[in-house]
Amino acid sequence: MTHDDERPIAANALDRVTWALRRAEWAVQARKDQRLRPLGLAAAQYTLLICVHADPGLTGAELARRLNVTPQAVASQVARLEERGHLERRPHSRHRHVQELHLTDAGRDALRDADAVIVGIEQQIAEKLGPEKTAQLRTLLDEAADAIREA
Repeated sequence: MTHDDERPIAANALDRVTWALRRAEWAVQARKDQRLRPLGLAAAQYTLLICVHADPGLTGAELARRLNVTPQAVASQVARLEERGHLERRPHSRHRHVQELHLTDAGRDALRDADAVIVGIEQQIAEKLGPEKTAQLRTLLDEAADAIREA
């Protein structure tokens, strides 16, 4: 079998910025999952709760787009969080087949506890980097995101 494209894969592929971003993301996600587990939450559920808190009334489809996951993945997480009493569905004011998502009081409490865990992880990073590098990292990550959006 021959390939039309015989370009070699770069020897430094694992030294790229995008790979460093991915490694950092994996490390943060693993730590979030580890630290949120005693609260009965996964990192993905925290992310979903924080999105609904920030923008009450989102639909499952809107959440899926924002989180860059499938509607089925959102539906599964929403069902779990609804069973635990953290989320509730309410009918949309104009579209009777559309359900909006809202945090319950228990959901706000769970989010408050989970957010304290996330703040602790961020403090761990900030302690390692120091205030100047932490601010610089935030700026660089924002610039990287902007560069990709503009491309």
